Amino acid sequence: MTVTARRGTELRCRNWRAEALLRLLENVLEVGERPEELVVYASIGKAVKDWDAYRRIVYALQHLREDQTLVLQTGRPVAVLNTHTAAPMVVSAVNNTVGNWATEERFYSRLAEHKTIWGGLTAAAWQYIGRQGVLGGTYELLRAALEKHFREPAAPHRWVLTAGLGGMGSSQPISARMLELSTLVVEADPAKLAKLRAAGGIDLVIDDLDGALATISAAITERRPVAVGLLGNAADVFPAVVASGARPDVVTDQTAAHDARYGYLPSGYTLESWAEARETDPEKVERDARASMAAQVRAMLALGQRGSVVFENGNNLRVQASHVLGEAERQRVFAEIPGFMEGYLRPLFSRGIGPFRWLILSGDDNDLTVVDDLAATMFPERPEIARWIDLARHHIPAQGLPARSCWLGYGERSALALAVNEAVADGRISAPVAFSRDHLDAAGMTHPRIGTEGMRDDSDGVTDWPILDAMLLASGGADLVAVHSGGGGYSGWMQSAGVTVVADGTEAAATRIRQALDLDSGLGVIRHATAGYEDALDAVQRSHEPGAHGAPLNLIRN
Repeated sequence: MTVTARRGTELRCRNWRAEALLRLLENVLEVGERPEELVVYASIGKAVKDWDAYRRIVYALQHLREDQTLVLQTGRPVAVLNTHTAAPMVVSAVNNTVGNWATEERFYSRLAEHKTIWGGLTAAAWQYIGRQGVLGGTYELLRAALEKHFREPAAPHRWVLTAGLGGMGSSQPISARMLELSTLVVEADPAKLAKLRAAGGIDLVIDDLDGALATISAAITERRPVAVGLLGNAADVFPAVVASGARPDVVTDQTAAHDARYGYLPSGYTLESWAEARETDPEKVERDARASMAAQVRAMLALGQRGSVVFENGNNLRVQASHVLGEAERQRVFAEIPGFMEGYLRPLFSRGIGPFRWLILSGDDNDLTVVDDLAATMFPERPEIARWIDLARHHIPAQGLPARSCWLGYGERSALALAVNEAVADGRISAPVAFSRDHLDAAGMTHPRIGTEGMRDDSDGVTDWPILDAMLLASGGADLVAVHSGGGGYSGWMQSAGVTVVADGTEAAATRIRQALDLDSGLGVIRHATAGYEDALDAVQRSHEPGAHGAPLNLIRN
């Protein structure tokens, strides 16, 4: 079954709020990795439980009144309840389990029995927009790393060694190109290499390391960025880079290492033998994958010793590798390979700045232009926003419904969405626009090895914040509110909350936008202020100044 998001201004549902959510569900499958299996990204992250659930969700959305709420439990519809017009249209909870149940063994067993799914972060919340969604974050991460480590005025041309070209990993060479960096990205699946090459995300595909390094060397000499896709296994290639004597400027990884069974191809396996072994001996696949990850991590440590800037890019690579490392090596890995949030992005999260996004429900690129223009001109105090919009327009290949991800902060999100709501009302934009974000946001996620690693108040694993976030989003009238927990390699590690708000041009939408988006990013500022981050405390104070975006934040000090 092929699913494509509906375009245009014709409604199939009773109202635009439900139509918007239906189009978002269709869109995650349109841009997904294996839509025929309902898999959106990260090997097993699904949009809904099964095709029967999909059909019943579509039917429910088409008949949903604005004073009703569709209730989803782990990717299946369980009820349509009478609420009120200011309540969410959809509430969703996926794979949330009590502590002693949150084990990989139980998750995989329940997954095999079709009793649960892993909803990823934005997959089952229908907020995924393909590589477009993570591109902004990858760009901000690389930009922060460059500013922190390479500040000399006449910098030489630099290059990045990384791996993984899945739904999110494919953003890496594009983000690097925006920053005039060259990229050598390792990918084991030739289909993914060909797909990104066809989209213009990489410049060429090479199957031998010597040729790839020679291409990178020429690019450095000529000071021109090149994106090279290398067919191979990261567990083999990274140690080979060490042996070659090469020194990348930046080393990271964005394979689906969070899942040792489904996400990371072990060394010595073909794609076919890997798929077969997952069915016949999945525990051996996990052991072999973790041993391969350990080999890659050891190479990353060696490159760090050589002078490369090395960090983990939010995929749990270090944790998976640590299963087979000795205690001394394990300590060294976490000491010498920082997580991307603790190392670079927390100052932004402390100000509520994170991966905000908008989806153009009409499918009309002209509507995207209007929203982009508003974003680029509304915040002159942050010129980096206009710079990003310009880069995104020129470098990001389209996927699915026209969409954009942009790192906006507290008050900025609601200000932009309100301006868009006015543009929908007066006809400058032809149809409603949906606003969402990644679950990895200032208050939206707890993951002690990703978004909340190394919190100053030792609250890395406290899941109160995403749960509070979901409650506030529901009280603020967001159109969709989701609460997800982990599965696979994420078992016991993650809790997140997701949100969608629809700007349909009405005054009721303006109220939902103002309340939900300010509550969401405002709680992110509060979360970091309570942990003692000066940037967050400053953001709280600035929220009370005349002309500040968003409502004043009233922090209770303890």
